[in-house]
Amino acid sequence: MAKKKSDKPKKKSIVIRIHPDLAADIEEWAASEFRSVNGQIEYLLTRAVQKRKGKED
Repeated sequence: MAKKKSDKPKKKSIVIRIHPDLAADIEEWAASEFRSVNGQIEYLLTRAVQKRKGKED
C-alpha cells in the first residue's frame, strides 16, 4: 500500500546557540507544561510573532 502524503507542510529545521542557563530554564518550563523543549521554543516563537503582528489573544 502506498504512503499517503501529509497535508501538513514539512517543518524547517534550524540550529540555535543559547546560553546554558537559558536552555535549562526552557527545559524546566517545557517540562512544567508537558511540552518538549522544541515544542516550547516553537510555542514561544509563535506567540512572539503573533504579538508583533498584533494578533495576540
